[in-house]
Amino acid sequence: MSNVRRMQQADQADPHGSEQYDAERYVLGGCMHQPKDIPTVRGVITRGDFALPQHELIWDVLGHLYDSGTEISPLTLRIELERRKELQRAGGLAYINQLGDWALDAEYHAHLVRRAADLRAEADLGRRIALAATKPDAEPGAAVTFIDDYLQRQKERSHGRSGDPADALLAELLDTTALDHMPTLEPLVGDLLHLDTLARIIGPSGHMKSFVTIDLAAHVGTGMKWHGQYVRQGTVVYLVAEGSRGIRQRVRAWEKHYGMRMDNVLFLPRPVQARGPEWDVLIEAMTRLKPQLIVIDTQARVSVGVEENSNTELGIVIERMDDLRRATEACVLLIHHTGHVGEHGRGASAAKGALQSEMHVSKKGDNASNITITMKVGKQKDNEEGSDLQFGLRVVTLDGEAKPNGDAVTSVVLESLFRRPAAGPEKGTPQWLVAILDKAAVPVTWGSPRVIKWCTEYGIQMRKEKVEEAVRVRKRRDSFEEAEEAPGNLPPDLPRDLERQLPRDQGGSSGEFKENPSSDLPPKSGGGQGDGPSKPPSPRSPSREGGGVGEAEEKTASSEHLCTVCDTPIQADWAARGYDTHISCDPTTGSHPNRPQHGAA
Repeated sequence: MSNVRRMQQADQADPHGSEQYDAERYVLGGCMHQPKDIPTVRGVITRGDFALPQHELIWDVLGHLYDSGTEISPLTLRIELERRKELQRAGGLAYINQLGDWALDAEYHAHLVRRAADLRAEADLGRRIALAATKPDAEPGAAVTFIDDYLQRQKERSHGRSGDPADALLAELLDTTALDHMPTLEPLVGDLLHLDTLARIIGPSGHMKSFVTIDLAAHVGTGMKWHGQYVRQGTVVYLVAEGSRGIRQRVRAWEKHYGMRMDNVLFLPRPVQARGPEWDVLIEAMTRLKPQLIVIDTQARVSVGVEENSNTELGIVIERMDDLRRATEACVLLIHHTGHVGEHGRGASAAKGALQSEMHVSKKGDNASNITITMKVGKQKDNEEGSDLQFGLRVVTLDGEAKPNGDAVTSVVLESLFRRPAAGPEKGTPQWLVAILDKAAVPVTWGSPRVIKWCTEYGIQMRKEKVEEAVRVRKRRDSFEEAEEAPGNLPPDLPRDLERQLPRDQGGSSGEFKENPSSDLPPKSGGGQGDGPSKPPSPRSPSREGGGVGEAEEKTASSEHLCTVCDTPIQADWAARGYDTHISCDPTTGSHPNRPQHGAA
């Protein structure tokens, strides 16, 4: 009787069972070696889909170890089964060790397990129908109850992977340990946009919302940092439901400005209605394409006929947007107009609650040369709201294109203004005065009385003790540089008219300088006690006496003007105004802070 197969014992698994159980073994072995696949497999099957009872038991233990954060291995699996006193019912130690060799794609084999489970359910349905129809007291139509029950359970399984809806809900509950296994938000653009989220850009009509969004889309498509912020590269789909005819010029201007093509950005130049049947077609198409960012420009154009002020109707539209997000796991970015107030998105408030991020875009100015665009982060559900971002506009002329009247065709691109120098010291402090004095190249050798008078001339009001502290700070800081630097030289960034650039009210209060009489000022060269610093000489034409200057020398002098007193370069802007000496050089006496006066020993 060698051809007769012995019946296995009730408490022991058959290691040589039918191949229909191999997929179950691959699922268990794969999850044992790759625990990170357990959440994915849970989305495909439940314990009831395993044909062998011992596999149900092993699956339960694997899930418990994963949820508790315990390392999963054949050893930890065996220890937990022994603790439960169910090792033998799970097949014994040899079978647990054997499962470690069945390490293949767990998700793929989970679908095979589900298919087999569905076929068993259908076969069971057939048997129940046949049994009901062959009973002595059978009645026609009685089997319909079995069919309705089967269809309802299959529907529930497709949503919760369980024939029992209560079981499906309970399976979704997470304890605090399981929260550690939940995926975190994946950034798409800095802290502004994230994958698998719904976001929105709002702003008044005509305030450059589309320009900002196209710039975002282009940077995601090309993978370049967005004005200094991290970008995850990926495909972008842009639904141009509004203003589609102008999109080409904006794209070409961006490409010319950056010198590269706007790759991986696809445009659909027509609206797809969110409440129409074509929206499901869009979802299917995007599911196949797998983009990282989907832009809908604008929300109103894809929800025509929807009462914006109705939370019920707008809620349906937002749910359709969420269907698109769930199917693609992309960031779905809506563009929407603000209401009359200009601070909130137009219509009912149902939309904002579903958003992960919302940014408000506004502009000031009336032409490209003075327009400032501000992006304010109005909402970040899980992150700190960052500081405002500001942009200017650069006009770009499109090559080879002209208007009917011959004028060039132009568009604009964003230029970041947010990379400004860090905020300096607080106004009115000694450190702030140090920065002002440095910017104006006031000599470090000046004492407090002279600096006080200089501040008075330029409308800077500060208390005497603060000025004295600023003077001490500059002398201590720059004492080791005095031999190398010429403190009278003006820096390149000195404004044309410092008196106009510096505001008159710079802190302090009126009458603070009464305690600093002019008699305290040190005498200047050639003047009496109490006189302030000498005024710069009147503008005059450069002297051509003493041999003249050749054409080559004139060209050099135009780019680097030398002081007629100390023979060191003069700031170009200062020279352009007609001055041929530094402000601290005296052409009458020939004195200069870095060298002795003419005739000195």
